[in-house]
Parts: sequence; structure tokens; C-alpha cells
Amino acid sequence: MILTKSVTDILNSSVEAIKGVIPLSVTVSKPSLLAEPFSQHKIGVLIGFTGDVRGRMIIDGEEASFQGLGASMFGMPLDGAMLESFAGELGNMIAGNLATLLAGGGHSLDITPPTVIVGQSKMYGFDKALKLPISIEHVGEFLVILMIE
Repeated sequence: MILTKSVTDILNSSVEAIKGVIPLSVTVSKPSLLAEPFSQHKIGVLIGFTGDVRGRMIIDGEEASFQGLGASMFGMPLDGAMLESFAGELGNMIAGNLATLLAGGGHSLDITPPTVIVGQSKMYGFDKALKLPISIEHVGEFLVILMIE
């Protein structure tokens, strides 16, 4: 995968969107290429992109990481259906922020409603993707997967 200007813009704007939504210290590690399949951990949220750039974003993490982030953002522990709802809304906020940032850079991007995936799963249907590991202070680790068509 060659990093075109569009892919670089999406990558940089994704980092900015994540840091804009999450009110904690976020450390972003170097992105790397990921070939299929992608094996998801415990909770993930998938959001599709349409418009100038087509693809998908997955935010993947352990249940404890989503719980820690939810407690930090909302001041109360989340579990079960509330935790799954939070994961979907987190993905929606990040992808919405990403679309707004990209619009400022001249890209037209629409997002699909979030799909929350719970449990172990493998995802196919992409050639290569960018894997962006993030660490949130006092919360845990997440992977952001960007599959750009």
C-alpha cells in the first residue's frame, strides 16, 4: 500500500480526531501495515466511509479498556448493553470528528452508523490496512484499523 495524500490525510486526521474526542492523555504508536484477516479482541466498533475516500475504521479493545474509558468520560462504570452502546457512540464521535476534519482539508467523507462487534472474531474483505496502536493513560490499549479502498 502506497501512502497517498488521501491516506496520509486520513491517518493524520484520525489521530487528531481521537485526541479531540478522548479527554485523556493519548499516546499514538507508529502505524504499520496489516494484512487480512484481522482478529478482533473483545469489543470493536466498525464505521464505514463513503465519499471521496471509501473504506472502514475499526476501533478494537479489551472490555476493561472500554470500561475504563467510559468511566473516565462519564464518571460511572459501564457494563453490558450500556458498555456496547458506549463503544458504538465512541466510534460515532471519532468518525464524525474525522469527517469534519477531512472536510476542512477539502475531502468529502460521509460515515455509516456504527456496528458494534462483541467477542472473538476475524475480519476479511480487505487487501491491506493500517494498524494504529493507541494507549490511553490510566485506561488501556486500543487498536484503530483503517481499511482504505
